Amino acid sequence: MTKFPVVPSLSRLRDQISAGGRAPKRLALIIFDATALTFVCWLSFTLRLGHTFVPNAGQTAIILAAPALAIPIFARMGLYRAVLRYLPDRAVWTIVQVVSLAVLGWVALAFLTAMTGAPGVPRSVPAIYWMLSLLVITGSRFGAKWLLWRNPWRTDERVKTLIYGTGDAATQLADALRSSGGRDVAGFISKDASLYGLDMMGIRVYPPAELRRLVTNIGIDEIIITTPSVGGASGRALMAELSSLPVNVRILPPIADLAEGKYLVSHVRDIDIDDLLGRSPVPADPALLRAMIHGRSILVTGAAGSIGSALCRIIARLQPARLVLLETNEHGLYQIDRELRQDAAFPIVPVLGSIGDSRLVQRLLAGNAVETIYHCAAYKHVHLVEANSLEGIRNNVLGTQVLAEAAVEARVPNFILISSDKAVRPASVMGATKRWAEKIVRFHGTKPLADPFTRNYACVRFGNVIGSSGSVVPLFKEQIASGGPVTITDEKMTRYFMSVREAAELIVQAGGLSQSGDILLLEMGEPISIRDLAQDMVALAGLTVRDARHPEGDIEIVTIGMREGEKLHEELFYDPTGVSATAHPKILRAKRQNGGHSSVPDMMADLRAAMDAMDSDATVNVLFKHTEQ
Repeated sequence: MTKFPVVPSLSRLRDQISAGGRAPKRLALIIFDATALTFVCWLSFTLRLGHTFVPNAGQTAIILAAPALAIPIFARMGLYRAVLRYLPDRAVWTIVQVVSLAVLGWVALAFLTAMTGAPGVPRSVPAIYWMLSLLVITGSRFGAKWLLWRNPWRTDERVKTLIYGTGDAATQLADALRSSGGRDVAGFISKDASLYGLDMMGIRVYPPAELRRLVTNIGIDEIIITTPSVGGASGRALMAELSSLPVNVRILPPIADLAEGKYLVSHVRDIDIDDLLGRSPVPADPALLRAMIHGRSILVTGAAGSIGSALCRIIARLQPARLVLLETNEHGLYQIDRELRQDAAFPIVPVLGSIGDSRLVQRLLAGNAVETIYHCAAYKHVHLVEANSLEGIRNNVLGTQVLAEAAVEARVPNFILISSDKAVRPASVMGATKRWAEKIVRFHGTKPLADPFTRNYACVRFGNVIGSSGSVVPLFKEQIASGGPVTITDEKMTRYFMSVREAAELIVQAGGLSQSGDILLLEMGEPISIRDLAQDMVALAGLTVRDARHPEGDIEIVTIGMREGEKLHEELFYDPTGVSATAHPKILRAKRQNGGHSSVPDMMADLRAAMDAMDSDATVNVLFKHTEQ
């Protein structure tokens, strides 16, 4: 298609108008309307009489009364408050109402004038005047918008876009994209058969079966999904279909995020693996978040980790009195400290050290008057902890014991342990250490004290976090980027997943809903097949899976077998029938088991004896011996 340059004079005029203030633009519109309505009123008489109308003094007054009445009505009804560049199509109805009201006022005035004996107005003149006024006022607004800001000479450079969905979000997005001018919305795609062939906002609605034809014939560049969720089997089928088309597929953020002001309606983004989880997001409760954080001194262990850093970002937004970051990774600590300091209006205390250092921990808690501990620090790579069991146990179990003991001694009122679904009937050393950590925190949260104080020592248990270190997602991304193959351990393996931001927000809220000794569970939705996840990620990369049915595909998925300590399926509960609801729909409470945690001192004595002997096998045996409910 031949490209025509924008007319230079028009471009300069548009720039001058955009740079001008609102008052001159409003005055220009008023002058135009007054002049145009005067001419239109005279033209109405001329058309009615069939010859050039020459008014006398009384008729001239009637003609001049038309804009004199209309301009105040236009101003009162907001016609001069609208910004032409962003004038929506629905403004036509407003213009019809305003013009009709102005014409009725003029007719009333003409009728009263005729009663005084002055020459009257022919009955058809008001109808002609109304139609011409409507044409001029509407045409001037939308004509200026189209001529000055739609840039019709560059239609070939705009991105041809289909919007998947026909809900409120879809129509708002279409309106925003039209105003921005960067995209040409070619149609809506809907599963609602009653809408097929109809126009919404002047845009045609097509069935999903028309997708391939539209992409080929119209030259669609982009498809934007506005449906609430693209997760589950239907979402994967949709993604499989869209990924086979030569277009960019993007998504509109959830309505909950739009309502919170995190995005504009026109802010579309690339589809991420988070979108395929099939989870219905629940907006965080601001009051619950604020009650746990605002004005308090907070300690986050493992502050540079995936969950720890996400927690720190949420905590920083809620204005704590102080935020203490405890981390063994020097570079990670440096990065999260530097990031948080950019906007922090409160003290941030970065501490390089281990939770197993009892003297350091005691000094931290006392010196910073810590009121809440979020204990995220742990070794969590299953196969690494399996191969380094003594160090994994030292950090995850003994470190938690040191921290919990010091917290009780320092009379810290709130202690939240970040646990894992691998703690339920654990098959790995890492999972067993998490189960021990749960027992330790419950013990210190419920044991009798000589000098009691109000405390809330609880655990929050959940599954895998998409994109966290140790998650399969970064591994799959790396394998896909290098051309494959993508490796999975078993065709039937499933895992629970949630986004890191949702996990962090739920952790903070769970702390506000828990009672000391509780184990709270984050509702994870349905488990996801790891093979399906791998296929989804290949599709998101714009590639296809190579297998027996599609030997021409791009990326092969290879099964390599389960490693030691892995389970085919993870669980969140020991007893699903004992789970109860809380005030938050995504946070559940596990039933408290009798016994078990009260024997923690004896368990710890056995474990320390085995560790002191540096006997890895004996230590692991002790570890698994005490992982019952």
